[in-house]
Amino acid sequence: MIRLSQCYTSKKEKDIISKVLDDTHLGMGKYVEEFELRLKKFLNNNVTTVINGTSGLMMALQAIGIKSGDEVLVQSITYLSSFQAISALGAKPIACDVDENMNISLQDAQKKITKKTKAIMPVHYAGDPGNLSSLYNFAKKNKLRVVEDAAHAFGTKYKNMRIGSFGDIICFSFDGIKNITCGEGGCIASKDLEIIDRINSIKLLGIKNDYKNRFLNKRTWNFNVIEQGWRCHLSNINAAIGIEQLKKFNIIAKKRQSIAKKYDHFLKRSKNITFFRRDYNSIVPHIYPVLLNTNINRDDFVNYMEKNKIETGVHYYPNHFLDLYKTKRKIPYTEKIYKHLLTLPLHPNLSKKDISYICKKVNEF
Repeated sequence: MIRLSQCYTSKKEKDIISKVLDDTHLGMGKYVEEFELRLKKFLNNNVTTVINGTSGLMMALQAIGIKSGDEVLVQSITYLSSFQAISALGAKPIACDVDENMNISLQDAQKKITKKTKAIMPVHYAGDPGNLSSLYNFAKKNKLRVVEDAAHAFGTKYKNMRIGSFGDIICFSFDGIKNITCGEGGCIASKDLEIIDRINSIKLLGIKNDYKNRFLNKRTWNFNVIEQGWRCHLSNINAAIGIEQLKKFNIIAKKRQSIAKKYDHFLKRSKNITFFRRDYNSIVPHIYPVLLNTNINRDDFVNYMEKNKIETGVHYYPNHFLDLYKTKRKIPYTEKIYKHLLTLPLHPNLSKKDISYICKKVNEF
């Protein structure tokens, strides 16, 4: 079976995990510190690591003051974690439509702003940040903070600048199948050092400056807490994996970009699907979504691909369809496009032969 997603690891990750085990300090320590320093250099920004991308989004929102009763604009087609991060604080995710490139529709978002709207969470779907200049102008005009859900976009560039090197607050995921992995992990980047410092306390149960002692394998025993915190710090084991992943990121990025370009080439004349036009010289894709033609039943197509030993996916089920987040307002383009969305395999372990075979089967349906 050709898998939809897969991590890209080697003996180097195994070796560094062994070193962590030999050190016998598995929690937050020197490897986390080293990983954060490497990320800071890579992104040219202030950085703090977290246990996963979802917690990063939640704590970023908390750090900018999002609280119960507030509203955050977010597109409906995204993974559930984007919505859960908002509602975990008692705030309300306001489901918005997407544009034709699967980025949040600013036109629809404008219609849904109220006095309670405090922030917007653009999701960089498939690694594509869309028109960030327009989004930040929109946010400034409406006095909104921006928390970028860049879980798919690690390494992507916008106007020749890496996502995470500019902007308000940018959150990444490093789970098992993202552009780099820690096994489980993530990070938050921001020029706003007060935000980063606040998250450094929030992620360690609200204990201020405890993270500095953790880097020295020490603990803070006498402390005070002034706000709700969470146990969301990264461990040395996860950070060690991330260190080795970051070292070979250029290889990973080129493989992902090359695979997406091959798909574009082999599928450009397909009668069964259309693909999203993206610049894979700038975008490092996490997934490769396509649109099935309207005459094709998606379930039949998925079963056909599975019989041919090809795993596919659907990114994602619209959140406003879920009982917890249901809304009476129609989100027309999302509801139209979702029925035809399908994701083809994309990970660095795919060969040119694999891509050719996948495209052949797509075209033969």
